[in-house]
Amino acid sequence: MSHPHPELSTPAALPKGGLRITPLGGLGEVGRNMTVFEYDDRLLIVDCGVLFPEDSHPGVDLILPDFDAIRDRLDQVEALVLTHGHEDHIGATPYLLRERGDIPLVGSELTLALLGSKLREHRLKETVHHVVKEGDRISFGPFDLEFVAVNHSIPDALAVAIRTGAGMVLHTGDFKMDQLPLDGRITDLRAFARLGEEGVDLFLTDSTNAETPGFTPAEKSITPVIDRVFHESQQRIIVACFASHVHRVQQILDAAYAHERQVAYVGRSMVRNMAIARDLGYLKVPPGVLVDTKDLADLPPERQVLISTGSQGEPMSALSRIAQRNHNFVHIEEGDTVLLASSLIPGNENAVYRVINGLARWGAKVVHKGNALVHVSGHASAGELLYCYNIVKPKNVLPVHGEIRHMRANADLARATGVPNVVVAEDGVVVDLVDGVASVAGKVDCGYVFVDGSSVGDITESDLKDRRILGEEGFISVIVVVDSVTGKVSSGPEIHARGFAEDDSTFDEIKQPICDALDRTVAEGNTDAYQLQQTVRRVVGRWVSNTHRRRPMIIPVVIEA
Repeated sequence: MSHPHPELSTPAALPKGGLRITPLGGLGEVGRNMTVFEYDDRLLIVDCGVLFPEDSHPGVDLILPDFDAIRDRLDQVEALVLTHGHEDHIGATPYLLRERGDIPLVGSELTLALLGSKLREHRLKETVHHVVKEGDRISFGPFDLEFVAVNHSIPDALAVAIRTGAGMVLHTGDFKMDQLPLDGRITDLRAFARLGEEGVDLFLTDSTNAETPGFTPAEKSITPVIDRVFHESQQRIIVACFASHVHRVQQILDAAYAHERQVAYVGRSMVRNMAIARDLGYLKVPPGVLVDTKDLADLPPERQVLISTGSQGEPMSALSRIAQRNHNFVHIEEGDTVLLASSLIPGNENAVYRVINGLARWGAKVVHKGNALVHVSGHASAGELLYCYNIVKPKNVLPVHGEIRHMRANADLARATGVPNVVVAEDGVVVDLVDGVASVAGKVDCGYVFVDGSSVGDITESDLKDRRILGEEGFISVIVVVDSVTGKVSSGPEIHARGFAEDDSTFDEIKQPICDALDRTVAEGNTDAYQLQQTVRRVVGRWVSNTHRRRPMIIPVVIEA
């Protein structure tokens, strides 16, 4: 992947007493969050998440940050701090621990518990865990860390203040300022103000909702809508949400209890995460509500509730399989209600609407964000960000977590409140904090690393381009046998096509031009098999483009006999 800032060069050595910030993901995209802080030749990493593939990434399971920028310095990493338990912040951690298995992990109780199950899934040994909570202060090498409670769409989220000799950095992680949170845990603005009084030299702020005016609605505003869905539904209810959205699952359990329904989880990650949340006390399950999926089938439809994964249209998720009617034991019936209790992650729109159409085809009523208030964001809107800037009064701001439009909108908000210096960077753009001023120092390469089955990093952009061509344009194979002595065509060309609408006989008219072109190539003294294959590729490619307006993959094979 080409770097978006070709004008930047590799950064010079970090000035003595300076702090270097290198974002390896999350700046310019929603996901893959990972930021490296360097001070006095020691490194601190904040978050290590994944990005989920789009339609332009056929066959890809996950996209990781590129560790190349720090791969030869992993022994200098003091700790990995995880702000909360969402996949886009913890999902790549197992892959980092494959490179160095003893990196200390720092995070809240729920965050590390969710990560722990993931590490066991990857068959990785438990590394050193430091469970922290709001108000805790702990040091790793030259990094003095203080943790601040923030409200988000998952419990136990934390902001982190990083004190070094270069100054203080305050990293919000993902946050919002819900004043009526379901768990009663609000964003600690008093701590933000206290840190502001001490002096925040660099403020890294969540940009996801910076374009949205006002304040993000409270989670409690959804409760009446969920209650109405339960009241109006005459048959089974299927709820799809993120497998980590404990707050939303709590609302569904409470609604089911109030309407005398019973609930079962569908999807391995949902079962696992909710068991962890319940065991740690973050999820309160009303008595008699939760049952096994197989037992739920014995109840009448009007008493059934299923909570499923797949709110983003993931092809292999439980909801997608339900929509395609190939789930093992859940089959949509006329009159069922499906509640999509999540927002749309950019890039997932087509996949989600495909699932919605599939559910509607079988007669389900689909309630989603487009037709009801069934989800609120977990991110601060513009009004909340302005509030934070005025409380913290940072000297420098670096917007993080969002696409470029979100970060630029966030930068505008910071400038509007009088922040002296705002730096907008993207993945790989290195920012140095020296003498209290943040500035761009250069760039490092940090392209996408693709996970494809058991393969990590073996798939390249070129491979994906080939996959897209195969999927969209098909392929043509051309086999020619040439005399090893004279170079003349002795058999063929034999042409076959797949994913190409025309019959193989369509290619009869191009066979003679292929032979003529090969004769000319041999007459010019080019008898190398590779040169002959390139000749075949050019002739067929030009003909297909001019005749059929297509650009399929062309696979020429020249055999000497």
